[in-house]
Amino acid sequence: MKWQISWGWKIAMLYCGFVLMILVLVGMSVSQKIDLVTDDYYAMELAHQQKIDKMSRSGKLTEPITWKVGDEYLEIVFPGNLSGKTMGGNVILYCPADNRNDFSVPVKPDSDGVQRISRSSFKPGRYHLQLDWTADNTTYWDEGVIRIMN
Repeated sequence: MKWQISWGWKIAMLYCGFVLMILVLVGMSVSQKIDLVTDDYYAMELAHQQKIDKMSRSGKLTEPITWKVGDEYLEIVFPGNLSGKTMGGNVILYCPADNRNDFSVPVKPDSDGVQRISRSSFKPGRYHLQLDWTADNTTYWDEGVIRIMN
């Protein structure tokens, strides 16, 4: 005697399989970590024109700011023609993959106009380097992408 499953049971099993698949996908989406660039997008939007103005001033510098990832340090070289001026601001390192790796340090170049940030501060990965800095009350903004390897 051959045992068969009726079409009603087949439809019920198909439906239960579909519901189970949806529940698994909902569980996966709920446990997904979502990092926002900023918690307050409205305030960032209001300050966007100021950022554009800072970038314009940075572009007009005769000697641009440069950075290099070395074996031990991230070196940020500020323009030589600004040495001796009062410098301030923030170096912001934003990691798109994991916001727990984000950090910020104040701008404090040495007498040569070079700021060194130890690589031990970084976890390996890709970072957006954002420099929001001032020289004698003139504000500037520079940004780029760096990659930290082991």
